[in-house]
Amino acid sequence: MSCKVGDIVSKGQALLILEAMKMEHVIKAPEDGMIVERLPFSVGEQVDDGSILVAFHELDEKEK
Repeated sequence: MSCKVGDIVSKGQALLILEAMKMEHVIKAPEDGMIVERLPFSVGEQVDDGSILVAFHELDEKEK
């Protein structure tokens, strides 16, 4: 994971890399925002379909 709780991220910034079926998928920030929670998954750990990997708070104009 390339971010930590409290980080301010820009739209399109890589948040983490998820490997599925020997392919890597870069998960990017959908909007400018802040990482508010990182869930307890480690590198190489299997996650279930639908698992929340990072909690993201979209910044409004006053917070940018």
